[in-house]
Amino acid sequence: MKTFLSIGTGPGIGFATAERFAKEGFQVVLAARSIAKTQELAEKMVKKGYRANARKVDSIDPKGVAELVAEVQKQHGSIDVLHYNAASARKATLSEQPRDSFNDDLAVNIGGALVAAQAVAPKMEEQKSGAILLTGGGFALAPSPDYLSISIGKAGIRALAHGLFEPFREKGIHVATVTVCTFVSPESKEASSVAEHFWCLYSQPKDSWTAETNYAPASA
Repeated sequence: MKTFLSIGTGPGIGFATAERFAKEGFQVVLAARSIAKTQELAEKMVKKGYRANARKVDSIDPKGVAELVAEVQKQHGSIDVLHYNAASARKATLSEQPRDSFNDDLAVNIGGALVAAQAVAPKMEEQKSGAILLTGGGFALAPSPDYLSISIGKAGIRALAHGLFEPFREKGIHVATVTVCTFVSPESKEASSVAEHFWCLYSQPKDSWTAETNYAPASA
């Protein structure tokens, strides 16, 4: 059975994407800062008949992210799909941003993704297969002065996906991002649609792999 690891699992995109892969026979590991909330999500998935368990991880802590990957690999043998979904969506202009918070925001928004990719890559290279999926955002394309730290973080996610795409494709690893150009609520049509975009990226034939797809709901 293939293993799907979600880092930064929330009730919106994170849960919907994990469930989409679970429907295809993956066992899923949900990980986030609040073990209580993550356990609730895992139990919700188990009640639907899927294999899921919860882990605690704080994406601000690179050591913790690397240790989580190692633990999941040890327990399940491999991680076939990594989904990095963690984000600190702080609303703050340049003058409002607390000086001691900006680096923390970047650590969550992009630093954790970099560490997670580093951690899963060696095993995926050994297997010559795997996928690293990153939740991007429209702020990468149109930065907001009111959400500066997440705008910079999502620009970093996009750069990471495109920067790793070619060298990792040669190793059999598909690195891709969905640039989500809307706010997404839990259990919404938008969450399910983003999850479907991730599944479609994963399902692409190797000779047709792409690094990015954009999601924006159709205007009324």
